[in-house]
Amino acid sequence: MFTLDPNQSHVMPAHFGPRYIGEKTSGRYHDCTAMTVSYLTDREKLAAYLPAPFEVAEEAVVTVYYVCNKQVDWLAGHGYNMIAVNAAVVYNGEQEQLSGTYCLVIWENLTDPILVGREVQGIPKIYADIPEHSIHGGNWSCNASHFGHKIIDIAISNLEPLSAEDVAAGQQAQEGKDHPMTWRYMPAIGGFGEAAVNEPVTFPSENNFTDVWTGEGCVDWARLTWEQNPTQYHIVNALQALPVLAYLPALVTKGSTNLVLPERWTRTLR
Repeated sequence: MFTLDPNQSHVMPAHFGPRYIGEKTSGRYHDCTAMTVSYLTDREKLAAYLPAPFEVAEEAVVTVYYVCNKQVDWLAGHGYNMIAVNAAVVYNGEQEQLSGTYCLVIWENLTDPILVGREVQGIPKIYADIPEHSIHGGNWSCNASHFGHKIIDIAISNLEPLSAEDVAAGQQAQEGKDHPMTWRYMPAIGGFGEAAVNEPVTFPSENNFTDVWTGEGCVDWARLTWEQNPTQYHIVNALQALPVLAYLPALVTKGSTNLVLPERWTRTLR
């Protein structure tokens, strides 16, 4: 008879035993290329998507970023693409007060990181078709779609490189201060009634950039119908309805990421 080992990491279907974790399955992503576009939006409209005790930060900033992940250790060198949406927030818990970002949603084009990210870390991940980014005449672009219908287009142009000194200074200033947060929600069986899991979480990571460029970015959210995207249209339309009041400087970065930090473990906020 199968017996669950609490000292191992299990994901569904757990009865086949724990997932392999060993020397080759670190949280390191050795080759990451990212496009990041941030903009100011309406404070009250953004606050409508933040559960208590999260609050909109001093500036109501939405950040949309695309990452092409390659040479991922825990995927045996395979990779995937993602597009995520964050909000600048403050967490005012009973025991902790943190400033950081709140993950509203992440689209990924591979099942494995979606399931592990949702079940193990509590991150709101869903699926989309996300082709690798394109570069034409120095202009970068990427997009996501589902059921054959566009979700978002992202573009960055007029890029200028940052010096190695500026890159190092920026990383040092952010060290240990990123505080990515979200809300881990797992419904009760059947989808109604009291949730099985309902809690705020933080999932720290560490980025190391080798190259950084700044430029001018823009995003173009689609407006969808239920027929076009029956499982996600309400998410896309909510993000499309957040007005872009002003764009902030956009970034293109190359480097690596580590998602497993023993000194800053993924955990429930208090």
